[in-house]
Amino acid sequence: LLVSKISIVIIAIFHLYFLWLEMFVRLQRQKKFLEVYQRFVLKTKVLAANQGLYNGFLAAGLIWSIYISNEDWSKNIALFFLSCVIIAGIYGYYSTKSKKIFYVQSIPAIVAVITLFI
Repeated sequence: LLVSKISIVIIAIFHLYFLWLEMFVRLQRQKKFLEVYQRFVLKTKVLAANQGLYNGFLAAGLIWSIYISNEDWSKNIALFFLSCVIIAGIYGYYSTKSKKIFYVQSIPAIVAVITLFI
């Protein structure tokens, strides 16, 4: 139980970090790149912020699951949000062909799901 809660907290922290990157840091970092890339970043600012917000919702759900006192409900809520993370990682890999997205997002969530059932 403790291992699964630690795993869930770590994944939630990842998603809070993704939120921060996509909503706040993205525009600050764009100053370092070519003008063409700067225009792209500005045009996609709202899309990235929306993506960051979704990561925040995933983190909030995972954190919420930790504080639910009923063990069955806590497990079910954690399983739902971890499944969302896994699916997002799979879709991210499929849509971008970047294995890194799958490894960073889905693998830790899969491990956390396994710990829920041990």
